Amino acid sequence: MTVTTPENREFDVVIIGAGAAGLMCAAVAGARGRRVLLLDSANKVGKKILMSGGGRCNFTNMHSTSDNFISANPHFAKSALSRYTPWDFIALVEKHGVPYHEKKLGQLFCDRSSKDIVRLLLDECDAMGVQVLTHSPASNIQLGAPLSQAASRSPHRLQTPRFSVSCESLVIASGGYSIPTLGSTGFGFDFARSLGIPVLPTRAGLVPVTLEPKQLRKLQGLAGVSVDTVTAASGAAFRENILFTHKGLSGPAILQASSYWQPGEALEIDLFPGLDLAEHIHTMQHQRPKLELKNLLGEQLTKRVAQRWCDLWLESKPLEQLGKDDIQRVVSACKPWKVWPAGTEGYRTAEVTLGGVDTNALSSKTMEARNHPGLYFIGEVVDVTGHLGGHNFQWAWASGQAAGERA
Repeated sequence: MTVTTPENREFDVVIIGAGAAGLMCAAVAGARGRRVLLLDSANKVGKKILMSGGGRCNFTNMHSTSDNFISANPHFAKSALSRYTPWDFIALVEKHGVPYHEKKLGQLFCDRSSKDIVRLLLDECDAMGVQVLTHSPASNIQLGAPLSQAASRSPHRLQTPRFSVSCESLVIASGGYSIPTLGSTGFGFDFARSLGIPVLPTRAGLVPVTLEPKQLRKLQGLAGVSVDTVTAASGAAFRENILFTHKGLSGPAILQASSYWQPGEALEIDLFPGLDLAEHIHTMQHQRPKLELKNLLGEQLTKRVAQRWCDLWLESKPLEQLGKDDIQRVVSACKPWKVWPAGTEGYRTAEVTLGGVDTNALSSKTMEARNHPGLYFIGEVVDVTGHLGGHNFQWAWASGQAAGERA
């Protein structure tokens, strides 16, 4: 239910941010009979949901566990994730008759459109009497006095562009810095800092990497080509495709590794995952001795990549002419291919923000701030970041559920 002016400006719960976590929290709190107001500064709710998954929304992952998340405290997310599983959200999707399919690796997408997920969440909110206001940034937030300072805790107060609001519980679900064109500002980080709540350093995650001009020139003409790899950074490795771009490298494997990569480090890209390349060449020398090296490599790397590798680092000649040193050069150029990124494309194209509100300041069961009763942080604003493939949405649902059950 989207309204222009609330019928009542005194609420039990006010949620700032109508993204995935905020919408989920609003529906759950509303189901408890709480009077809920959901505020968003954008012109419509769920913008990140709408653009996700190429417009199909990878809304969860069937295999999602706490192992699929990055946090300074790897145990923090376990409580919420165990109490609201992918199967719980799948049940909600099926309840609303939203058709979906598994793409790969447990990744679930809408058959039709991401709009189905936004509609599902809005319908849940509407059924629970949640009032939703867009074009409504919150300002002048004043937290109520805790019990130690008053006979009963006074309400939180805040200002919208049109009126003042009071509430018993305030939930910050405003997201991070990623994709600022959708309206992300880092509001939640600034608000937490203003209260003395620690915010861990933030950076772009699940983001393409850029290469220096000299390296780009070596790879010129390969933009748009995708190859299967195992890509590793800081000890984390992912079996997925990489994609050559005009600026550097992207694709699922690069996005995954980017969340672990640190400036100055190399990405190690195994271009022949699961294959003993030296042994494979030896075998082919006997079976297909006249085959050119570039054609053998091209069976895995595509003809364009194989040709470029031979032009840059190898010499393409019949396999029967390759000696031990030649084979070692081939292996060294491919297993792994080491790349030193110049940086990343930053928050402009990042799917998530790494870092955020320190989990040590929050209850893992309820998402409530330990030193600020009635204040909650959920979703991307918290220092919990998922891998690619629906895990970040699962954190939104789980953390929203956790706060909604208490706020």
